[in-house]
Amino acid sequence: MSNETKVHVEPATMPAGGWGSVSDVANALTHQHVTLKDTRLLLKQNKPDGYACVSCSWAKPANPHPFEFCSSGAKATAWETTSKTIGADFFERHTLTELEGWSDHDLEDQGRLTVPLRYDAASDKYRPVEWDTAFAEIGAFLRGCERDKVVFYASGRASLETSYMYQLLARMYGNNNLPDSSNMCHESTSVGLQKTLGVGVGTVGLNDFKHTDCILFFGQNVGVNSPRMLHQLQEVRSRDVPIVTFNPLRERGLVSFTNPQSPLEMLTGKETAISTQYHQLRPGGDSAVMMGMCKTVFALDDAARAKGEQRVIDTAFIMEHTHGFEEFERAVRAADWAEIEHLSGLPRADIEAAAEVYARAGAVLGVYGMGLTQHRNGVQNVTMLVNLLLLRGNMGRPGAGICPVRGHSNVQGQRTVGITEKPELAPLDKLKEQYGFEPPREEGLTTVDACEAILKHELQAFIGLGGNFVRAVPETRLMEAAWRQLPLSVQVATKLNRNHVIHGKAAYLLPCLGRIEIDRQRSGEQAVTIEDSTSYMHGSRGMTEPAAPTLLSEPAIVAGIAKATLDPNPKVDWDGWVADYSTIRSAIAETFPAIFHDFNERMWTPGGFRKPLGAAERVWNTDSGKAEFTTPEQLAGNPDMQGGPDVLRLFTIRSDGQFNTTIYSHDDRFRGVNGSRMVLFMAPRDIERHGLAQGDVVSLRTATDDGVERRVDGLAIVPYDVPAGAIAGYYPECNPLIPLWHHAKESKVPAAKSIDVILERTGRTGAVTGETTATLNQRA
Repeated sequence: MSNETKVHVEPATMPAGGWGSVSDVANALTHQHVTLKDTRLLLKQNKPDGYACVSCSWAKPANPHPFEFCSSGAKATAWETTSKTIGADFFERHTLTELEGWSDHDLEDQGRLTVPLRYDAASDKYRPVEWDTAFAEIGAFLRGCERDKVVFYASGRASLETSYMYQLLARMYGNNNLPDSSNMCHESTSVGLQKTLGVGVGTVGLNDFKHTDCILFFGQNVGVNSPRMLHQLQEVRSRDVPIVTFNPLRERGLVSFTNPQSPLEMLTGKETAISTQYHQLRPGGDSAVMMGMCKTVFALDDAARAKGEQRVIDTAFIMEHTHGFEEFERAVRAADWAEIEHLSGLPRADIEAAAEVYARAGAVLGVYGMGLTQHRNGVQNVTMLVNLLLLRGNMGRPGAGICPVRGHSNVQGQRTVGITEKPELAPLDKLKEQYGFEPPREEGLTTVDACEAILKHELQAFIGLGGNFVRAVPETRLMEAAWRQLPLSVQVATKLNRNHVIHGKAAYLLPCLGRIEIDRQRSGEQAVTIEDSTSYMHGSRGMTEPAAPTLLSEPAIVAGIAKATLDPNPKVDWDGWVADYSTIRSAIAETFPAIFHDFNERMWTPGGFRKPLGAAERVWNTDSGKAEFTTPEQLAGNPDMQGGPDVLRLFTIRSDGQFNTTIYSHDDRFRGVNGSRMVLFMAPRDIERHGLAQGDVVSLRTATDDGVERRVDGLAIVPYDVPAGAIAGYYPECNPLIPLWHHAKESKVPAAKSIDVILERTGRTGAVTGETTATLNQRA
């Protein structure tokens, strides 16, 4: 058996934060050879006069903690400021065929890319190329393409300035093919909230956590994906505010937290219990749970009316501010409790207990992550949470509202400045007026659409502004094969990843400055801006020397491609923009005056400045002019897959040792797994039912009958506290099991949180050693 399958399981009872986080930070800095001088960078992370974290997009407070970073953010900083570098000599020693056999961790762990590279088919290696030559060759190729056959993808980390330039490049080129990482995670949010509230983003700011009386938490692993939020959750719990959590796994960050900022807590080991109720629902059971909660709210309201007491439902708010209530009420009252229990995996009493807490609370926040969005009914899950909040007027007032927790550090911001495949969401008329060209009006390609075009060999070129696209998307086996037939792939990147060794026939790898590095242009040192998950804009200054003098900034690379590809336009000064980023911000302010007026003056506002959000002020930019109740089509979370007695429901998860497709290590501190990511978390009773034992190595294949075999081999069984009939495995290792067509209705987000699979035993090898986490979770 390969080392990838050998895994040791050890106690995982530690809280989020605490000494485990401190150890993680120290190990990351040491492993990446980060100097003492550069470790001081962490003191400037997420500070008003520092740099915005390159990891998650959680809010940046106006009055930050002394150490306003988490272990995940510190790992990201270490990863970017590493002293390890890759020059042309690295590719002299390694062919791309050889590098395909390396793990994701080992590829990125080689360090920062430092020279522009072009694929040489004769040697199967990347060879160095001059910047001007690379731009000229890419531009010549793009000029020869059909304009609708080129994709401009963005990963979600590029600044507002770069993103604005990038969307303008695509539209002046002639298409709206601007898919991004939102398509893979929170597009269900953008669609669901836009049609119900009139905004495609959340309504909650940091201040709302100080005024809330209750938090409903759905499908978001705060300890791994946004650990700084634990500060807000701890403050909420200090006021004895209940937090009701719905998640298939018992995640450590939602169980308890020791604050690394508190000497007393660190010395005494004091823990804050985060969740006051924790309900391990069936994957895909979210709509059913929320239907049950709504049903309970109506029952409580009926009882209050019968007794002549104050109504539980906020009828005044509903009458003044909402539309569609009557139809929704009929659907809720007709819903069957037996179906709700079956689909949710929870007993009625548990759902009613959660609803009673909600009904007693004054102001309530609905917080969620991809556990709601990455389902076939992902959009419906989002709108059901809106329904639940609207019932008691929990929208547009202090301490109440909806809070989607985004991933990449500027994934929300790039949409704000125009990176979208939906022409109706882009200011096309303003761009026409401002730059004197006719923007395309046709719908662009989403991520799923782009994958379909690649599989059909219809796409001619793919430009990637960051990211690891081929590793992040579903249908891995078919996508990798088709990608090799892509005529041109261009990747802007800081580190080597899978999508660089799986390449198009012609391929360029363009290394860029990282956000933390000092960006020197003709007018001096530059700063950039990002938008956080709560819609606040922040300035960010590079603070360490670049990894190499040969690197260009992201704006310079976008400008280089644009000048080589597009006809000259006297109204677009690409060189002037690169020389002085304040001129880009002035252009953004001209395009989006309501959001970005006085952009350069406001960008250093402590805590950021917020874009206007009508729903936060109870102004609803919907067709009806009101917030919309929506009636669910069906409550089943996975309606289009095969099912059956031998079928298990897989949901993908991330570890403590990763951020999206970046794998920092093969360890998962919160789940007690060390040495491998090729594991399958399974309930002890399901292990017994399938005649398996801890350490057995199994394969999974997708339970579909569409003629395509999708499988993942070499997964070692780890007993874990998982709902019966459900199993969990790591993303992106389990992506080969996701059919491309298995995506959220309306939003096309891959349904990675609910995949029906069949398990096949392939061997018993003792792959897992140590005490099982199932036992430890019960003990905890």
